Amino acid sequence: MEPLISVIIPIYRIERYIGLCIESILDQTYKNLEVILVDDGSPDRCPELCDLYASKDSRITVIHKPNGGLVSARKAGIKASHGEYIGVVDGDDRIGRGFYMALWSAISESGADVAVAGFTRDLFSKSQVILNNIPSGVYEGEALTELYKNMLSYGKFHSYGVTTYLWNKLFRRDRILPYQLGVDEGISIGEDAAAVYPALLGCKKICITDNCAYHYRQREDSMLKLSKSFRDEAASLRLLYRYLSDRFKEYSSEYRLAEQLDDWMLGTFIIRSGGVCPAEGNLPEGFPFPASIVNKSIAVCGAGTFGQQLVRRMKQSDGYRIVGWYDEDYREYRRCCMDVDPLCDIAACGFDYVLIAKLDSASVEAYRRELLDLGISNDKILSIEPSEEARRQALGIYLNDMSGGNGN
Repeated sequence: MEPLISVIIPIYRIERYIGLCIESILDQTYKNLEVILVDDGSPDRCPELCDLYASKDSRITVIHKPNGGLVSARKAGIKASHGEYIGVVDGDDRIGRGFYMALWSAISESGADVAVAGFTRDLFSKSQVILNNIPSGVYEGEALTELYKNMLSYGKFHSYGVTTYLWNKLFRRDRILPYQLGVDEGISIGEDAAAVYPALLGCKKICITDNCAYHYRQREDSMLKLSKSFRDEAASLRLLYRYLSDRFKEYSSEYRLAEQLDDWMLGTFIIRSGGVCPAEGNLPEGFPFPASIVNKSIAVCGAGTFGQQLVRRMKQSDGYRIVGWYDEDYREYRRCCMDVDPLCDIAACGFDYVLIAKLDSASVEAYRRELLDLGISNDKILSIEPSEEARRQALGIYLNDMSGGNGN
C-alpha cells in the first residue's frame, strides 16, 4: 500500500475558496491521504465548512484553534499529522488531480527526501507556469552542494534557485517536522522560507521536478500591498533574517548561504519598501535608481508589490513626477481599482525615464525587450542594478537603521 501523505491546510477567512481547495485534494489520484484542516479562528463560515467536509470523508480531520497566524496553524497541523510524508496546501489554492501522485512517484523512484515542484499562478482568467531556476533532476553529493550554493540566489540579483514556497513540495516527515516546528511564530513575512531552506539543507537527496499542478490563486485582496507600514514589515523581515542567519551558521561556508541570504533579503527589502528607506537620506546615493530621475517625468512598468510601493512613495515625495503606470496585466489591476494602463500606451505619456519595477532578471529583460520594440531608447529604460558595494550598504541600513522616518 502507498504510504500515508498528510496534507495540512491552514484556513482563515477564505470561505469563498476553501470548498474548491478541499475537493481538489479529495479528488487526488493518490488516495492514501490524511487531510488536516486547521481552522485558525476564522470568523466567517470556514469552521462550519470544515466540519461539513469532515462529515463527508473519513480522511479529513479538523482542528479548531484561536487565531495565531500561518506559522501557528501549520505547527498545529503538523503536530496532529501521522503521515510518512507531509504536504501543505494554502486554503485559497487548488491542486490538479495528479499533483501528489507525481511528487510521490518522483520520491519513490529517486529515493529523495523531498520532491520540489513548480506551480501555476492563476490571476483571474490568466495562468502562468513558473518553474524553479535550478533545472529538474535528482541532486545528491557534489550536485547537491552546487544546488545549495544557488538555492536562494541563482546567478543574477534576486533570482532564486529553488522557490521559497512550502506548498509546492512534498517532504519526508522527518525532513520537515523539526524545521517547521522550530519557526519563530513572530515571523509574518517569509514564513515559508523560514521552514523550507533549513529543511532542504537537512536533506541528503533532493528531486526537482517540472510538475506545475499546484494552482496558486492570486486573489484581488492579495494583489494590493498597502495594508501595513514598511516599518512593521521591516521588523518582521529583520526577524526572518536573524532566524535564517542563525540556522545557516551550522553549515559549510562552501554553500555561500550568508551571501545568498543577503542578496535575497535585500531584494525583499527593496520590493517591500519601493526602494525607499524610512530614515530619509541614508541609502547609498542613487539607490536603487540613479539620482538623475529626481524632478523628471517618470513612467513605471510593473504593478506588483514593488511597483505599488514605488508609485506610492514617489507620489508622497515632491522630487518625482509620475506620468504613467503600466503593466501587462493591467486589466486585473484595474479590477482592483488601480490606475494602470497597457504597456502599448506608454510611448504617449511624455516621460523622461521608464522605471522597470521588477527585480528578477527574466521579468526585467522581458519588459526591456517589449519597451525596445515599442521604439523606446535603451538609455531611457532603468532597472535595479545596484553595485556590490551599494548592496552591502543598503542592506546594512535596512537591517540596522530603521528607527528614523515616519514609517508610512
